[in-house]
Amino acid sequence: MMDDNDAYLIDSLVKQDEAAFEQVFKTHFKNLHAYACTITREETAAEEVVQQVFFKLWERSKGLSISGSVAAYLYRAVYNESLNYLKHKKVQSEYEQHFTHTMKNESYRTGKKFSAKELEVQLTRAINELPEQCRTVFQLSRFEELRYREIADHLGISVKTVENHMGKALKILRTKLIEFLPFTVFCLFKFLNAVS
Repeated sequence: MMDDNDAYLIDSLVKQDEAAFEQVFKTHFKNLHAYACTITREETAAEEVVQQVFFKLWERSKGLSISGSVAAYLYRAVYNESLNYLKHKKVQSEYEQHFTHTMKNESYRTGKKFSAKELEVQLTRAINELPEQCRTVFQLSRFEELRYREIADHLGISVKTVENHMGKALKILRTKLIEFLPFTVFCLFKFLNAVS
């Protein structure tokens, strides 16, 4: 059941009222952070989770649809975001193990030895050299894990254009990184935390 205060806050958030957003943030951040900590078991991760929830709340506020209380909505969002974090962390760990194993085999086969740090430097450089729109699409797909439709909506372009940019990015990166590792491994190479 929604009370009058929640109804007012939701209406204000939809109108992107900064004061209302700040009120919600100050009221709930501490408790949401504590809740996220119980799921992620990491304070820093919990803080990132809650910040991401509030970022999405503001970014999508114009289309906000909350049937219950604001608090219930936020706790549910933090729960889902925390599960996404744990899922991503598990996938990241699996990719790291797979990458390490593959690199050892590849180094043995080619007689070349590349460190993970050297590959990271080369990958970062190659991504930064991509055309701007192409690079943005690639980063949103590989590092933000957005679907093509979400990227298209975010950038105001068609899904087909997103597909074209991704195809171009992968072709360029495959050429630049061919000596470092098999392209199949590169396609899975999501575990870098960020690219400058």
